[in-house]
Amino acid sequence: MKLAVVSDIHGNLEAFKQVLTDIEQAGIDNIISLGDNIGYGPDSQQVMTLIRSLKIPSIMGNHELALLEPSYLSFFNPLARESLNNISRTLSDASRHDIFTLPKTLTEHDCRFVHGFPPDLITTYLFEVSQPEIQQAFDQIKERLCFVGHTHKLELIGYNGNQVTRTRLTQGIVALDPQHRYIINAGSVGQPRDDTNHAKYVIWDEATDRLEVRFVSYDHVSVAVKIITAGLPTAHADRLY
Repeated sequence: MKLAVVSDIHGNLEAFKQVLTDIEQAGIDNIISLGDNIGYGPDSQQVMTLIRSLKIPSIMGNHELALLEPSYLSFFNPLARESLNNISRTLSDASRHDIFTLPKTLTEHDCRFVHGFPPDLITTYLFEVSQPEIQQAFDQIKERLCFVGHTHKLELIGYNGNQVTRTRLTQGIVALDPQHRYIINAGSVGQPRDDTNHAKYVIWDEATDRLEVRFVSYDHVSVAVKIITAGLPTAHADRLY
């Protein structure tokens, strides 16, 4: 089984389409989204429609949570809040229903999927947690692998039962240690924050127990123009370069 994990698409339809093409060429069996399918980008409605048509399982991200619980918007920075308020008006009733019924977590193939931090936190960032908190999280979950997003930065956290190791991931293949458990940050499809303008996602090959990080090129300039044309904050366009 080869599993593709995407995260933080953020309404970037062009990036998402190119990632889907890459996934098809890679011979993937299943796709799972870690949430934040909406926000920042100009095509949140179109992204939601595509996810629905392809029946891609997804969990709730903090941008979806802010639609479900508007009081959470107060924790967003002003530009993110402005963006989501504008984007929410473009969403169909079907998309709102899909968003409001998203689960906090999914588990399958001895993997857990959560947007922020295990076992089921949507809004906690990996950079906020200490080593003891990471160890406690591993003790709380039974799955060997946990995939997260939220930071928009690729990362691999390993745990051998005693020691936690943290490694920045980059493009390529990593052989996982069968004696270790892992938290894997899948990066961002639609708005990476790691100094490259590629769409990012990861593939886990269950048969070989290897993790592959994929960098996918797309027309980020046209997306930036669409963000500005839509009247969304220009800062979110600038981040695509």
